[in-house]
Amino acid sequence: MTRPKCPRCVGFVPGIVYFKPRGIPLTMLEEVVLTVDELEAVRLADLEGLHHVEAAKRMKVSRPTVGRILEEARRKIAEALVKGKALKIQGGTIMINQKRSFACSDCQYTWELPRGTGRPAACPSCKGRNFRRENPGGPPLGAGRGRCLRIQKSEKSPA
Repeated sequence: MTRPKCPRCVGFVPGIVYFKPRGIPLTMLEEVVLTVDELEAVRLADLEGLHHVEAAKRMKVSRPTVGRILEEARRKIAEALVKGKALKIQGGTIMINQKRSFACSDCQYTWELPRGTGRPAACPSCKGRNFRRENPGGPPLGAGRGRCLRIQKSEKSPA
């Protein structure tokens, strides 16, 4: 019996989960499945340019594990590109990063805070209050149908 995989910490959950060659229906293509942790390793190493040691710290795994994850991810990406297969991003043993990101609109400073600590009073850099919550790689926060929709529904309901 194999040892269970430790969860890999990811700071990015993709909004787009399929890539395919143009002009060919998805039903006619073979799929290559890239796991979310493999995508995270590629993002950290290839997009952000981090060394394997730093990527391993962020993913909370060992450096050799990051090397193996990257090797497998790059093989899958190459197979999809060279052989004209669809690339599907799904699954993996992951744990979402437990930090929130903020960005100041005045000085462009960005910072992270652990979840559960409440909203910061001001930007740590310029002490301004013109900052927003960031959602790296996902849809903009605050653009959904959250609290405002609940208020509208409760106002419309008979009292």
